[in-house]
Amino acid sequence: MIEIATPEEMSALGKRIGAVVRAGDLVLINGPLGAGKTLLTQGIGSALGITGITSPTFVISRVHKAALPLIHVDAYRLVGTEKANLYLDDLDLDTQRENAVTVIEWGGAESARLSDERLEITIDRTQEVRLVSSISHGERWNGFSL
Repeated sequence: MIEIATPEEMSALGKRIGAVVRAGDLVLINGPLGAGKTLLTQGIGSALGITGITSPTFVISRVHKAALPLIHVDAYRLVGTEKANLYLDDLDLDTQRENAVTVIEWGGAESARLSDERLEITIDRTQEVRLVSSISHGERWNGFSL
């Protein structure tokens, strides 16, 4: 677990993650509203040469084109619905994911089923500073630490 005190530090963490991602990677980011999920995603995108990333809350999914594309999903409106799995399937992420990095904000169990190889990041903002932790799943992320 690491402490993040400023937006710049959250962005820098995203850039560190973005420096190691590769095609097919799945990164799930969880935390309450205002925790810094999109800021972390912007940092990942920045490392991939992508700018202009905003939260896709109302469109749910947005593809940012680059040498290594970034699929940015905000599952907030899907979480807690009876058909969350079906709605996530409707995004057809499986066919796009192999050639891109996929980052899912509010990526719960519905999103975790997309890949056994994933990085799950949790942002806790109950204190003055954000506490960010990660859980690595699968061989791909074995040994990774924030």
